[in-house]
Amino acid sequence: MSKLTKEQIINAIKDVKDPDLNISLGELNAIDKIEIEETCKIYLKLIQPIYWVAEDINVVLIDKLRELSDSTEFEIIISEQEQDFKSRKVLPGVKNIIAVASGKGGVGKSNIAANLAASLSKKGARVGILDADIYGPSQPTMFGLTNAQMGAVKTEDGKTLASPIKKYNIQVASMGMLMKKDDAAVVRGPMLAGYFSMLFEQVFWGNLDFLIFDLPPGTGDIQLTLTQKIPVSGSVVVTTPQEIAVADVRRAISMFNKVNVDVFGIVENMSYFTPPDAPDKKYYIFGEGGGEEVAGEFGVDLLGKVPLDIEMRDANDGGMPIVLKRPDSNATQIINEITKSISIKARKKSFELKENPGVKINL
Repeated sequence: MSKLTKEQIINAIKDVKDPDLNISLGELNAIDKIEIEETCKIYLKLIQPIYWVAEDINVVLIDKLRELSDSTEFEIIISEQEQDFKSRKVLPGVKNIIAVASGKGGVGKSNIAANLAASLSKKGARVGILDADIYGPSQPTMFGLTNAQMGAVKTEDGKTLASPIKKYNIQVASMGMLMKKDDAAVVRGPMLAGYFSMLFEQVFWGNLDFLIFDLPPGTGDIQLTLTQKIPVSGSVVVTTPQEIAVADVRRAISMFNKVNVDVFGIVENMSYFTPPDAPDKKYYIFGEGGGEEVAGEFGVDLLGKVPLDIEMRDANDGGMPIVLKRPDSNATQIINEITKSISIKARKKSFELKENPGVKINL
């Protein structure tokens, strides 16, 4: 068979659709370069973040190219299309900012936030997590950094900023690393926004694909400061199935809607319990269907149902998120799927902003 031409290759793949955006690679101008030597290399540039979509598109393209030639070796090289984050005044090096919130405490919000960060990091993303719960910071415990204190770093413009602590390849910053153990209990309401602003204004995050904000429960000063000062890509609201938690979720979603922050979806945590000796059984200890009900009510996605799992609790208390400690567990698989869904929604938001640069994410 004669050597393939660039035109043949382009014609073979230009109509393949980006599975997240449902737009063809040709329409997206994603085919950047083709090199035909011993190995045929196709360079693509896709809307960020690419960590999940790259695998999916690679499989489809190889199948398409095999129809042209089953003897040619093909290599797909995928990188990100350029977007201007550097001109942003706040967190200029961070591409996607995800707020993880809950209407009330005790629903496992911090646990979900820690595992989302870990799941993203495992996929290859550069990730940070900011623990914004002034009264009850949990991330130092969940990452095994209980007694850790943030250091200092000098930036290129001569400023001295606090430096997050890296654990499991994730940058972690928390008020628990800046304050003495009992100080948080005596912080008055008007001081909360100031402490929170300090975490993102005086901490050097550098270049990140994702920064996860673990917000305190409720709809108070910190949540409002977040939406007013930070270009949030989207929010994830965590609940448990019972009505008392779901009622507070309604308030949390309403708050994000009012301040024009996209709600990427709801995570129903502690959804059911499966005994280790009866893997086919599910016991709905906290009730059933609450997450689905409120998701339908507000027209948002139910991202997933995370089981009540003693291994997850042990992992949290032991300082290693379950997606790292037990990568093959059922809870890990569910969290990975939730994280993939969030990544897809972040890509759609990136595409929207790229196509309409004047659109603001929040008021």
